[in-house]
Amino acid sequence: MEKYSKQREEVINCIKNNKNHPTAEEIYMSLKLRNPNISRGTVYRNLNLLVDKGFVNKISNSGKPDKFDYVCDKHSHAICKICGNVFDFQILIDDNIKNAIKTQTELEEFSNEFTVYGICKTCKKKI
Repeated sequence: MEKYSKQREEVINCIKNNKNHPTAEEIYMSLKLRNPNISRGTVYRNLNLLVDKGFVNKISNSGKPDKFDYVCDKHSHAICKICGNVFDFQILIDDNIKNAIKTQTELEEFSNEFTVYGICKTCKKKI
């Protein structure tokens, strides 16, 4: 990684300590409370660097702001199509599923991480 940066450490710690998969703006607002001089550009630049280096996972959220996750173990995500909340879950992809994916997509190599979309309990109650 590039040389040490206090701001980069603050960004990664903010994500690491937030299990709610914060957006870049939420990270910026949280850090600004502790360090009023931090700029939005600094947060965004550091987020991009951390994603590029594989220390942070960016979760694209179809039409909603991207969310960020500290990459500490392999896991998958379930995203609510209404509110955009992201939930972690673990699942073992067995050989039957791998073979089905390979046959239907012709992918030769893929990770055991994936994203599913649905409607969370809170949003379901509002419908």
